[in-house]
Amino acid sequence: MLVLVKKIRWALPALIVVALTMGIQPAAGQDGGCFSVVVGKDVSTDGWVLMAHNEDDENPQIVNYRKIHGQSHASGETVNLDHGGVIPQASQTWDYLWSEMPGMLFSDSYLNEWGVCVCSDACPSREDSAEFTDGGIDYKLRRIVAERARTAREGVHIAGALIEQFGYASSGRTYIISDPNEGWLLCAVYGKHWAARRVPDDQVALIANTYTVHEIDLTDTMNYLAAPDVIDYAEEHGWYNPRSNRAFDFAAVYADPNAAENPHNIGRLWDGVRQIAADPPAYGEPLPFSVKPKSKIGPGDLMRLLRSHYEGTALHAADSAIECPHDFSTSTICNRETQTSFVAQLRGGLPPEIGLVWWACLSSPCLSCYVPFHFGIDSFPDFYEGPAVPPTQEDYQILIDRPFGVDETSAFWTFTCWRHYGEQRYADIAAGVRHVFDETEIVALARQSAVETEAADLMAIDRQKGLKTLADYSRSVYTAAIEHLRQVRIK
Repeated sequence: MLVLVKKIRWALPALIVVALTMGIQPAAGQDGGCFSVVVGKDVSTDGWVLMAHNEDDENPQIVNYRKIHGQSHASGETVNLDHGGVIPQASQTWDYLWSEMPGMLFSDSYLNEWGVCVCSDACPSREDSAEFTDGGIDYKLRRIVAERARTAREGVHIAGALIEQFGYASSGRTYIISDPNEGWLLCAVYGKHWAARRVPDDQVALIANTYTVHEIDLTDTMNYLAAPDVIDYAEEHGWYNPRSNRAFDFAAVYADPNAAENPHNIGRLWDGVRQIAADPPAYGEPLPFSVKPKSKIGPGDLMRLLRSHYEGTALHAADSAIECPHDFSTSTICNRETQTSFVAQLRGGLPPEIGLVWWACLSSPCLSCYVPFHFGIDSFPDFYEGPAVPPTQEDYQILIDRPFGVDETSAFWTFTCWRHYGEQRYADIAAGVRHVFDETEIVALARQSAVETEAADLMAIDRQKGLKTLADYSRSVYTAAIEHLRQVRIK
């Protein structure tokens, strides 16, 4: 959909209007944060929930992909939380795939053997007088959900109970928790308050670093879950007046106004909505919790969405002198601080080894490629697993400034160095490389069904041969992408 400048110019934030009309670039170093999508099962092409996420964090970083196997635990074992709290260990923890960002408290993502997928977007709250027990909880919250939950709803209950018991030790965050049948957005507030809403089966929810849950109906526990005093607490603090004749709006009441009004957040959310929605709002109109899509959505559609830079709108970098959209606008869905991205197929009608697929992309999606990993893999390839410590700024700069070449030992550094190289030459080479990466993904998606059928048939006879078929498929997609990079010629 093409959005004309005349149609939306009136609604643009003043900073962006000035940038567009005077040719001024927004200041660097203020890239938009994470971006997430949940597709309800009735509007996905395969009939099960889809989930997608861009993880944005300031450099230097490293991303590792690992598979962790579940364990049985004896009675009396405990889990030490982040700041001194202790909880009983579960008798059984589940297998999970793990996108690890060492040193980061809020950047890891998980997909467990039940199809429960967890990631998050930072969403600052207005709370400044929070209560904590034993220092609160932060980093381990999502891992505990991945280790214990059999459904997204159970994951919401687990996370909510921990927040109420210990208090959430960060300003605020939305946890995206999905399974094959349901997707939920759980809004954690600094301290002991939270609220969650289920994504309707026939709709798509998107989020960009500020709360999107508005109405809360505490009597409708099929679609809403929350701390029992979430409304009373807001009233006690003067954030909500029930006598105002206005319905309680969680986001309006609990969000930090600076985050809610930030044009970087508004712009990215609008960009996602206008691409997905059957009846998209104009820029500047209120953005809903979820929208009905114009057509059913598949993994390839989400891959394209996650590499967006406002193409086709007045917010896109139209100046021919500006080569890379990462340099023009710091509020794009895909940007230079996107460290990793994924699309999760959560198909419940197949064995989890085959039905759960994590399409993983390293570095900025516009200059990278999504590679499928089925849950049945024994482990990720060695070159997807790196050290459990982030690089220093000095080491990071040395690595990205060196002449580009494929690093056989590290997928992360190959794609990160390519992003840096590609940004410098975006106008000359990005379109060509994007074309071959698109072809790689198209072929991978087209092959998927046949590969899975072959793997299922083999697993019925020899489980390991079937699983090897899936692993070989992943490796072939990665190899194709890498071979394209090998052929890049420096101009």
